[in-house]
Amino acid sequence: MLKKLLKESGADVVHVGQFDYGSIFRERRLRSEQFLQWAQDPRFANVVAYWDSADTIVGGTSYYTEKQEIDADSIRRYPAEPGAVAIIMDMAGEPKELMPRQVLRRQLERAEAMGYVVDAAFEFEIILLDETENSVREIGFENLKKFAPDNKCWSGTTAATHAELICDLEAEILGFDINLFGLGVELGPGCLEATLGAARGLRAADDAAFLRMAARSWARRNGLTASFMPYLGNEYPGIGGHITLSLKDNKTGQNLFSSKDGKTNDLARSFIAGMIDVVPDCFAMCTSSVNAYRRLAPGSWAPKALTWAEYTFTTAVRSVPSSSDTARLEFRSPPADCNTYLTMALMLGAGLDGIERGLNAPEAAETAGPDDIPQGAQPFPRDLFEAAHKMANSKTAERLFGAAFVRNFTAACLAEDASLRTAVSADERRRYLEA
Repeated sequence: MLKKLLKESGADVVHVGQFDYGSIFRERRLRSEQFLQWAQDPRFANVVAYWDSADTIVGGTSYYTEKQEIDADSIRRYPAEPGAVAIIMDMAGEPKELMPRQVLRRQLERAEAMGYVVDAAFEFEIILLDETENSVREIGFENLKKFAPDNKCWSGTTAATHAELICDLEAEILGFDINLFGLGVELGPGCLEATLGAARGLRAADDAAFLRMAARSWARRNGLTASFMPYLGNEYPGIGGHITLSLKDNKTGQNLFSSKDGKTNDLARSFIAGMIDVVPDCFAMCTSSVNAYRRLAPGSWAPKALTWAEYTFTTAVRSVPSSSDTARLEFRSPPADCNTYLTMALMLGAGLDGIERGLNAPEAAETAGPDDIPQGAQPFPRDLFEAAHKMANSKTAERLFGAAFVRNFTAACLAEDASLRTAVSADERRRYLEA
């Protein structure tokens, strides 16, 4: 099967890998002939289940080459290199249950057993900087040079001025076989927004993960930096990685969130209720970097609790009801650096739990602002330390996502938090040095 796929795609080179907790594609690059040889007994270092984005080991006790499962359905073009394709492999042994893609796969299997298939799409804000990998290090990551510093939100002038660049980035994204709905200008210097079209199951999270990889590598080749860091500082907006999701009947394909009256139906309300109950305990799954919590500072657009309403952009869950096939729920809390697999697993797992338990959402918080915490609502954790401990002690997290994953992932989050506990910013020195 693999040989036929490679022949049909005209592939001379295969990039085979998987996305880790830090959303980095850890890969092997092999010529097609050598890939087919390797695929007879595919193995890869199991350490990717136990390290962070800085390649620091944060867990595990034994490191070796682990058996892999090659997902032939994941094949896609790889436009950065002529005649190349990308294929995703998944851990097959003990670390399998720890990996983000497997955590999502288990939730998709739950949905299938309940009679649903899942369509989803991500939307990312991206900050382009007029910096290279060398220049940011030369300036110590301080006083970053802005790209399009005159940009206004949804500015036609910015879009026209940088049309060639935007079209080039769009071509790169499409070249990865990513279902791109739109690419345009957003709020803040150098800010773009990439909206993906709906895809089925794992493909939705795969598309989103590859989109960030495509944008970063494209920017580097063009003398720029594409940042998905949620909050770069006071001169920049906080940027998000929203996910939209709908459940469909796995036999008829009918959108089960749609309703004749065009209102949020009972199934969608139970899904929302599950999110209200589960997400605060497992918030680390969608917000797993220290910086992401700065985006939740008072006064920001990011919601601070699991609120919901129809159409409203200031709540954590935005219901977009419809009598047609377009009915969907949007989870607006995740940051732009979220792990796409864990974010989708969290939203889906929580929502399915609400349906299974017959929960019903409270009345919509139609007038709630981002900082509002309605009576009875659980506020989101204030930092990664709190989020990790909350998830580590949650029986719900273990029940839905597995005890082994919860232990390993929360340990990684605590290590990530510890890595910056002694870091001191220029702003902090400015405030306290002479106090």
